[in-house]
Amino acid sequence: MRKVDTSSGRDVVRAKIVEAAAQLLSEGGARAVTTRAVAERAGVQAPTIYRLFGDKDGLVEAVAESVMRDYASAKAADLDDDLDPVGALRAAWQRHIDFGLSNPELYVMLSVHPNADPSPATIDGIQVLRRHVARMASAGLLVVSERRAVDMIHATGSGTVLALLAQSSDVRDHGLADVVFGAVLAAISDLRPAGVDPRQDTLAALVRIGAVVGDLTPLTAQERGLLTEWIERCIRAFEASTAT
Repeated sequence: MRKVDTSSGRDVVRAKIVEAAAQLLSEGGARAVTTRAVAERAGVQAPTIYRLFGDKDGLVEAVAESVMRDYASAKAADLDDDLDPVGALRAAWQRHIDFGLSNPELYVMLSVHPNADPSPATIDGIQVLRRHVARMASAGLLVVSERRAVDMIHATGSGTVLALLAQSSDVRDHGLADVVFGAVLAAISDLRPAGVDPRQDTLAALVRIGAVVGDLTPLTAQERGLLTEWIERCIRAFEASTAT
């Protein structure tokens, strides 16, 4: 008797469940991803979920794997573009920021409660970052080791996303990612990132002056206070203008 291959059918059901869980996670956060809710959304029985994923944690890991796989594939595509090493790295950085802001619940779960063993998709993402950094090294652009550059970019990228997610959407600092990228690029190389607003030079000058206002003893305390007020007002205005 010919044996019937049921693996394809099982894969279809598994994909439906993962998609349903991803939708619930996006719509209502981690609390919305219950076995009952996922089963209803996917049109399956709860025991099917346990049979395919073991438990809820296994299901969440499968969702993370699916989303991260798509992200890693898109990030790898940046390497195929006709971009210089810095431009390609900047594109990958922005894709990482966009991914985190588009998948807040999943990003926080992966960042704050990471698994002991990273998923294959996470490993792929790090490998893509290493390839970006290797391109910069080959072009003679790095002033730190490739390993340190990868660690610095990975740490600052994750921290930037978490900082933005902690801000209310109506007051979110949309210029933060560009500023942080410029800072980390300056730390690992002697370059400025392409596309950085030249008004940031003015911002830097204002910040430097503001830091030494207290030392301007030829001015009276009232004059120093007034100067500080003017500088802070200018800084707020420039930050608002460079974030648009």
